[in-house]
Amino acid sequence: MNINSHLVLRESDYEITPIRAQGAGGQNVNKVSSAIHLRFDIHACSLPDYYKHRLLQIKDSRITKEGVIVIKAQQHRTQAKNKADAIERLAQFIEENTRPIKRRVATKPSRNSMRKVLDKKKQRGQTKQNRQNYGY
Repeated sequence: MNINSHLVLRESDYEITPIRAQGAGGQNVNKVSSAIHLRFDIHACSLPDYYKHRLLQIKDSRITKEGVIVIKAQQHRTQAKNKADAIERLAQFIEENTRPIKRRVATKPSRNSMRKVLDKKKQRGQTKQNRQNYGY
């Protein structure tokens, strides 16, 4: 599965386990394992070391101390839809957290914007000065 143009996620990188979904669901909920428990071991995956390091530094409740991303999908009624949802959420998580960080370029305010600020300051000061009571 392609995460972006640089990253590819193999099926061997994650482990999918069907589990029983929580909550209401009628008679069928006790018989069918429709929820999906996806485990992605960051240390053992095929991603480059740079991306592994970035993922391991993230402070997220879905990442265990051992460096395993755990995603539980149980929104849909079928196992296939939950499986697709879990894989999609994993890909989205990896893509968001391995995106290069844009560096901020320091800029200087334009001469015109500085002039406007000073003009407004002078005007505000003049307004306050006109309000002063001279004791007449």
